[in-house]
Amino acid sequence: MQRIAVIDYGMGNLRSVSKAIEHVAPDDEVVVTHDAATIESADRIVCPGQGAALDCMQALQASGMAEVVSRTVATRPFLGICMGFQVLLSRSDENGGVSCLDIISGRVVRFADPLHDTDGTRLKVPHMGWSEVTHSQPHPLWSGIDNGSRFYFAHSYYCVPDESQRVTGTCHYGHDIAVSVAHNNVFACQFHPEKSAADGLQLLKNFTQWNGES
Repeated sequence: MQRIAVIDYGMGNLRSVSKAIEHVAPDDEVVVTHDAATIESADRIVCPGQGAALDCMQALQASGMAEVVSRTVATRPFLGICMGFQVLLSRSDENGGVSCLDIISGRVVRFADPLHDTDGTRLKVPHMGWSEVTHSQPHPLWSGIDNGSRFYFAHSYYCVPDESQRVTGTCHYGHDIAVSVAHNNVFACQFHPEKSAADGLQLLKNFTQWNGES
C-alpha cells in the first residue's frame, strides 16, 4: 500500500479529487492534509486548486505549503490540477501580476475578451465545459486514453510554458493552448480529471501507478 497526499492549503476541490483517487486506488491510503511531515512522507502528491492566482499563492505561503511543494516536487510523482498547475509556473498575469512557484518556466495569461474562434464564432470566457485534448507527445498518464478524448475545463487563464517540449496536451479554444505539461516527475493539467468521467479516472489511475519517468 502506498500513501497519496492531497495537499490542503485552504483552496481547491479537495473532496471530489480525493474521492476520485480513492475510487481508482482502493488499496492505497489517500489523505487530504496540510501537515508538512505527512506530505513529505507520502509516495505521491496531488496539488489541486481553484480560484484566483493571488488568493492561491497567499494561501500556499500562509499555510507553509509553498515551501513543501518546492521541496517535494522533485522527489516523487506529483500531479498539479487546474490552479495547482498554474501556480507551478513562474508568473501569472491575474490580479495585476503574481509571482508563482517558478517550478516550470512560463507565464499564465488571460484569454482575450472578446474571444473568437477561427471561423469568427464568439467564445465564452471563462472556458467552461468539455473540450477535446490532443496528445502532443506520449506520456504514461495518457495510457488507455484515446487522443482527442474530452475533458472538463473551467478557467479564464491558461498556461504558456517557455519550453514547448514540456507540453504533453493541447486544446483548441480560440487558438491552441497548452493544457498539460510534464517536467521530470511532475505532470500537471488545466482540466479537471476528477470531473472528466471515465477518461479522467483513467488518468488518475495512471498517476497512482506511474513511476515518475516519462
